[in-house]
Amino acid sequence: MKEQITQILQRKGVPDPFDYLVKVEKTIEVLKREEAPVRPRRTGDGPGGIVHLLEGVPTIIVPDLHARMNFIDSLITLESDEGNFFDLMAQKKLQVLCVGDGFHRELDAKERWQNAFREYEKNYRKHHSMDEEMRESLGLMEMIMELKCAFPENFHFLKGNHENIGNEEGGGNHPFRKFAFEGDMVRRWVLQFMGEEFLDKYSLFEKSLPLLAIGENFLVSHAEPLRFFSPEEITDYEGLAVHGLTWTANGEAEEGGVRQMLDHYLPEDKADEALYFGGHRIITEKYRLRADGDFVQIHNPWKFQVVSLKPGLPIDLEMDIIELPGNK
Repeated sequence: MKEQITQILQRKGVPDPFDYLVKVEKTIEVLKREEAPVRPRRTGDGPGGIVHLLEGVPTIIVPDLHARMNFIDSLITLESDEGNFFDLMAQKKLQVLCVGDGFHRELDAKERWQNAFREYEKNYRKHHSMDEEMRESLGLMEMIMELKCAFPENFHFLKGNHENIGNEEGGGNHPFRKFAFEGDMVRRWVLQFMGEEFLDKYSLFEKSLPLLAIGENFLVSHAEPLRFFSPEEITDYEGLAVHGLTWTANGEAEEGGVRQMLDHYLPEDKADEALYFGGHRIITEKYRLRADGDFVQIHNPWKFQVVSLKPGLPIDLEMDIIELPGNK
């Protein structure tokens, strides 16, 4: 597995569309097989929007990745007295939860996005800059798929607002732009170089990802919850729940919503000291507290930092948020 991850990291060009589509379809099948109590089924068919994490197992929460393949490379080199990353994952002595946002490189890629926009304007007659972006975005998500298929019970990736390859409007999804027209630039590139079938299948993969993770004394979603959402709303991927768990801006959430979520989804003896983690909005420090200290933002794109939680112990943000080594 480590060799597979390394090969993806070192690949010079974009992946082969056929080979990648096979991996997408395999991962969709893995996600489809997730059932209650891990993932209660949605109305009709398929796994719902809630994932229950393993009990009594150390948990690593990984913030927004945004095409940072080196972040995953740093993660899988982790070692402890009990063993290396792959041994611990194989023995279910460790679980990993990613908060989402695999596509769209940030910050240090601003110039590349602007160059890629000029390529987009000319219908990708030349597409070097966009190819490099897609090499990284698709490569990062290929790593995620490999890990999900290898460790289906203890590796999870939540849906973020950037999990919208079709740049759709509707069902809680919204088109995305930041440095350029990133959302439509990706959609058009995929249609042109990977094909419509690929776009449709990859979109189905995104819509199979959970929205909310429930741990022993913590909750995690990509964004701060807009308000309290019931299990039925999240399980059935109701549009407002998808939007409200992936798109909420700072200052937009209803007061008391985070605390209601903690009190509802966690046991009474855990809820009082529990915390709700999310990414989505950039921070420059180790962490940032919102919602009267109940919600913890952890997305610092300048660092490879993760939250490492031990079962049975209270959460200590100063000690439990650690920075991984590696070339950023």
